[in-house]
Amino acid sequence: MILLQDILYKVRIKSLVGRTDVGIANIHIDSRLIQDNGCFIAIKGASQDGHEFISSAIAKGATVVLCEQMPAETFDGVTYVQTENASIAAGIMAHAFYGEPTQHLKLIGVTGTNGKTTVATLLYKLFMAMNVSSGLISTVNNMVGEEMIPSTHTTPDVITLNALLKKMVDAGCEYAFMEVSSHAIHQQRISGLQFSGGIFTNITHDHLDYHKTFDEYIRVKKSFFDGMGATAFAISNMDDRNGSVMLQNTSADKFYYSLRSVADFKGRIIDNSLSGLQMLVNEQDVHFRLIGEFNAYNLLAVYAAAICLGKERLDVLQALSAITGAEGRFDYIVSEHNSIIGIVDYAHTPDALLNVLSTIKKLQKGGEQVITVVGCGGDRDSTKRKLMGQAAAEFSNRAIFTSDNPRSEDPAKILRDMAEGLTPVLQQKVLTIEDRREAIRAAVMMAKHEDIILVAGKGHEKYQEIKGQRISFDDKQVLTQAFRELNK
Repeated sequence: MILLQDILYKVRIKSLVGRTDVGIANIHIDSRLIQDNGCFIAIKGASQDGHEFISSAIAKGATVVLCEQMPAETFDGVTYVQTENASIAAGIMAHAFYGEPTQHLKLIGVTGTNGKTTVATLLYKLFMAMNVSSGLISTVNNMVGEEMIPSTHTTPDVITLNALLKKMVDAGCEYAFMEVSSHAIHQQRISGLQFSGGIFTNITHDHLDYHKTFDEYIRVKKSFFDGMGATAFAISNMDDRNGSVMLQNTSADKFYYSLRSVADFKGRIIDNSLSGLQMLVNEQDVHFRLIGEFNAYNLLAVYAAAICLGKERLDVLQALSAITGAEGRFDYIVSEHNSIIGIVDYAHTPDALLNVLSTIKKLQKGGEQVITVVGCGGDRDSTKRKLMGQAAAEFSNRAIFTSDNPRSEDPAKILRDMAEGLTPVLQQKVLTIEDRREAIRAAVMMAKHEDIILVAGKGHEKYQEIKGQRISFDDKQVLTQAFRELNK
């Protein structure tokens, strides 16, 4: 157990009822997880208010309650701590409770609209390949050295996050590479953590259902770098129009990477094909197994971070040249029949979809047709739907609009939103098949010799969210099966 006063000392306290020299055995923001001698932190969330569960937390064994509003009724033997912002306090207390893990390993955060998973995953794979024990916190999965721990969110809740970092420290990890989502920044899920470095990939149209405006989305992303200390480093994409804005007010050492202008870490694509990328990286010629200009940016970001962490340039490039990307990111297979190329990609924003389609265009050798299967998620930013539909229809020979994760929404309504504003010419290129499995099968049946099928939006996900249920579904598996059926 740890004394309350030892995890509370950095928290701004408005009022206190009870003692601070009491022992804490567990700490949670979910009242259902509280056990004897627990500390319950009541956070006001988007859909639920933790203050409504204070009584149930006490019934389960909470002896400490941290809250923003004192409850009308208090109980003897329970310490109540009132603070202005329980979310910030939760981060500070969780970090202290788990032994301040970021004091014992170097934590590198990766933020941006696209590329977070690939950059974080490549960094983890790179350092492991260089025999440096490391951890990964990502959308696809979490890794503690060689041990895989399933992932449920891009950035876990503040308690889970600190417990995971503590596990990494205990396992001897020297570094942790972590995706940092805008939701996590805004909800203070990274509060209390000390970042040794931060990377900005890019910022494009996304999450406006949550942030409401693009300016607010930028402000939230920028606040991650604003909060970094003078001993940290901050790396940004100079070719993104907001790349320099991100680092305007940071105290960290600033570095930039670019494919188009002078930068600390400069890259140039020599060749881009299905066999990979041939690039000059700070004048060093190197071949990478990843494909596409967007991955050239990702590779530069990874290279920059490794150099900032003190690794030797040639060692980094040699190890990085042998590494594959993250699951579900430009993941491709080729059918035995007709050599049809199938690509599965997580692209779920207009910019990401355009990047993938642009990469495919550069890989085309002649008259191959591009067939894109794409949908949009329900209960998420609806303003991007027609942009996604426009991109798929305009830059593909044929587009099949289908269901993604409709969640609580009517899939047919989402598909109508995607088709909104299409010109008659583009409408002729679009087929709507609500059932995603049938849509993928239809694309395979339509494809001819060496055509390219892009299945976009879900990437690594192994499910579809429909009416509150997660139904097993794997784009790559379904596409592979459709290829097998074609071969019969």
